[in-house]
Amino acid sequence: MDILGALWHLLNFFAPAWVVGSLAAALAKVFWRSELQGLTWLKLAVRASLACAAALVVGMVVEGRDGRMSTYLVMVLACAATLWWSLRRLR
Repeated sequence: MDILGALWHLLNFFAPAWVVGSLAAALAKVFWRSELQGLTWLKLAVRASLACAAALVVGMVVEGRDGRMSTYLVMVLACAATLWWSLRRLR
């Protein structure tokens, strides 16, 4: 595998984390606009995406392969916990 192929594999591995983190942050900003006024969307998206990416890496190590539904469940739970923590911290 060449370097470009390895880069595409890496980007595709982390793509679900970036998408889920970004969409969840956008929805959080819509539903809790006044509570999350102190945080920008970008900061929320980065936090949520990093939590999702960490869950994907841990899932890959524990499960031994990518794309398991249990890994995606943990990714969604990690994203929700991160956004909840951000909301609680501002109150």
